[in-house]
Amino acid sequence: MTERPSDGPLTWNVAGLLAEEPGAARVHEVEDVRIDLGEDLSLAEPVEGRIRLVRTNRGILADADVRAALGLACSRCLRDIAFGVDARFQEEYLPSLDLATGRPLTRADEPDVARLSDHHELDLETPVREALQLAEPIASLCRPDCPGLCIVCGERLDDGTHEHPDDEIDPRLEALRGFRPDDA
Repeated sequence: MTERPSDGPLTWNVAGLLAEEPGAARVHEVEDVRIDLGEDLSLAEPVEGRIRLVRTNRGILADADVRAALGLACSRCLRDIAFGVDARFQEEYLPSLDLATGRPLTRADEPDVARLSDHHELDLETPVREALQLAEPIASLCRPDCPGLCIVCGERLDDGTHEHPDDEIDPRLEALRGFRPDDA
């Protein structure tokens, strides 16, 4: 059964699922979702994927498998690129209120566990954002064999010729001009 989000693009009301027996599940398709990834990161393509919500004996288990393209710069040539990333996470969310009585449930036993809202809504925007942030590569490349930038003029090495005249060399270093490292 596929349902649409209730409030935001990554928020679902799970009161009906909480009323079912453990093992009951809902599948939600995530399509064309745009979220803010923070100051230093942006989406080049929207978030797509699948969220599976399963009723556990305590709450709701969210099993998310999402993908998007991050807007990055090639670490060698500084060209803007759309870098595709996949992110997957699982997390259990416990209710904040008793479904039958509406009374708040104690948080003392597990103060750091993720919780549903007071309206029995599950909001996955923050965990999706964090999963995509963690999927960001340390050094993104436009292609594996990117030659980078010319050390003399700063132009991209794959954008034409980069022949530069030999500069005057300090006479004390002249002996190094013909140096070639051994291949052995």
